[in-house]
Amino acid sequence: MENTHEKCAKVFKAFCDEKRLAILELLRSGEKCACVLIDQMEIGQSSLSYHMKILCESGVVDSRQEGKWTHYRLSESGSKYASELLQQLTTPYVEQILEKC
Repeated sequence: MENTHEKCAKVFKAFCDEKRLAILELLRSGEKCACVLIDQMEIGQSSLSYHMKILCESGVVDSRQEGKWTHYRLSESGSKYASELLQQLTTPYVEQILEKC
């Protein structure tokens, strides 16, 4: 079972690479087949698979199989979770602020 910090690290790892950010940008316009991502990103199948594994494990991207190709889309719940997580991690605790006054 993953602890909270491991789960957070997986989410933020998804955003720590230029190629993964470019993939996320492409997926903003809707679901894409792996073949389309390979063409648009000008990367190989193994490189795409590596990045998609990280994106899917983070929960930010969902996948589905259709024939020999995998189709990817942004996960609404994963995106919401990542956004909430960033908000939580960057918001000071109110109690700590009040104690310093």
